[in-house]
Amino acid sequence: MTGIRLDAPAPGWTVDADVVVVGSGVAGLTTALRCTAAGLRTVVVTKALLDAGSTRWAQGGVAAALGEGDSPEQHLDDTLVAGAGLCDTEAVRAMVTEGPDAVRRLIGTGASFDVTADGAIALTREGGHHRRRIVHAGGDATGAEISRALVEAIRARGVRTIEHALVLDLLKDTDGRTAGVTLHVMGEGQHDGVGAVHAPAVVLATGGMGQVFSATTNPSVSTGDGVALALRAGAEISDLEFVQFHPTVLFLGVGAEGQQPLVSEAVRGEGAHLVDADGIRFMLGQHELAELAPRDIVAKAITRRMAEMGADHMYLDARHFGAEMWENRFPTILAACRAHGIDPVTEPIPVAPAAHHASGGVRTDLRGRTTVPGLYACGEVACTGVHGANRLASNSLLEGLVFAERIAADLIAHGPHTESAAIHGTGAPEAGNRTEPEAEIWAGTETWAETGPTTGTAVLPLLAPEVRREMQRIMTRGAGVLRSAESLAEAAAALDDLRRGPAGGAGEHKPAVPGVDSWETTNLLCVARVLVAAARTRAETRGCHWREDHPDRDDSAWRRHLVVRLTPDRRLTVTRTATPDFPAVTPDAPREQ
Repeated sequence: MTGIRLDAPAPGWTVDADVVVVGSGVAGLTTALRCTAAGLRTVVVTKALLDAGSTRWAQGGVAAALGEGDSPEQHLDDTLVAGAGLCDTEAVRAMVTEGPDAVRRLIGTGASFDVTADGAIALTREGGHHRRRIVHAGGDATGAEISRALVEAIRARGVRTIEHALVLDLLKDTDGRTAGVTLHVMGEGQHDGVGAVHAPAVVLATGGMGQVFSATTNPSVSTGDGVALALRAGAEISDLEFVQFHPTVLFLGVGAEGQQPLVSEAVRGEGAHLVDADGIRFMLGQHELAELAPRDIVAKAITRRMAEMGADHMYLDARHFGAEMWENRFPTILAACRAHGIDPVTEPIPVAPAAHHASGGVRTDLRGRTTVPGLYACGEVACTGVHGANRLASNSLLEGLVFAERIAADLIAHGPHTESAAIHGTGAPEAGNRTEPEAEIWAGTETWAETGPTTGTAVLPLLAPEVRREMQRIMTRGAGVLRSAESLAEAAAALDDLRRGPAGGAGEHKPAVPGVDSWETTNLLCVARVLVAAARTRAETRGCHWREDHPDRDDSAWRRHLVVRLTPDRRLTVTRTATPDFPAVTPDAPREQ
């Protein structure tokens, strides 16, 4: 057992449930709706408002084989190509096969997608797809429509929700099984301060960790809380080195930080061209799909062209669309560009890559189960094996839908584990890990946590909120689109300095005290260190992991997954799987369909 928890006050109130879902995007709300419909007492915990997560910002749409001439098998093929040899084929097959009906059920829940003149669902095309299979709504407001429909359904069915609540740590019983979560309500919810939801099943649907970088398309709530919680609880994390940088994010200047406006891949799907300052289409000849190549290829091409020209951005030219198409098909993007003084009807849009999606996360099986009994994960926080080394465009919403339904089906079929035992803090039983030791990254208990007042538990020292921006700059410099052994070593050393505080060279800042800002910053440091550790270990270029010092893909050595976990003596280790397949999530269980 790791026995590590965040430094936080003891819970002052409790809520009892059968299932607690942490997160209110497409994955979390779909899980909650299915569990509630089956009679399970379900509580949704969300960090801000129900509609404030990453789902609402999704512009492109949902990928599903719904068009004439398309098939799940073709969708599978495109996904495997994008994943660069590391997708779990059975996980992809489950997603693409069950996906079309999952989309239809989403429509039945109330989501309204764009249709053609004859009433059929309108489909567009995005990078890496050989067919038009992207379902969209409001032109480029798909996520907002999905979020609206699901939130309305949650409220209509009276699902209990706790908004403005930051999840802190997993609770376990004395047998090492999940027993709920601790959380902090930030002043506007129905409770005040730190409390606990007691439940034998916890579903993490907390979204991504884009805020670990200076510039990202992710909202401010995406601080890696779910991955950090799972790691402290003893769960395994996998493939976190594969962070997808979206190629076309509106460039707002060299010093721009925080959430940046996305220019959807669907704009290129409808025929926009990537050009340099001289108007040259530099993607021609680089890939058979040119601007519609998988995102890692486009992001790398943009980065190379910027380096060649000494530029800090490229351009997306869609002037040939005309005003009517811009206003009807891409009204959200048009408004965002004009708000920043750019009119895409009359001028090219300045774009540059920015952190967008984590392909890795908390490792699960095909039913969403993690290596901690009773703990599930779905959506961007999870690593289901679907995305491999690079997510195919618009597969994320589909993955959230399908695996949310799979988690709910597992909970409904088998029921939450209800045999109660005494509840204690975080920690986890040993999980079967058929992997080969690769590297020990953090050595010694003192590097991770300090022993707390309760036997067997430790309190994780908090990072001062003032160092958050510096941490983001460290990650952008050392672990961004371009990486090398040197840049990653510098990032690791700088992150370690931040962790140690002023004595370690991080500069003067106030001592950290328990609170939302320090908890978020500490979670970000956790995922940053895991990401850097994995990226240092993977000595090749694959998918969206680009090592300048190892520019080639090496299937013989690296067509493997990296699994990160905290050991019982509180050391973080990175191991490499013996084959391209994931080991089972429990010592003797097969990877179940």
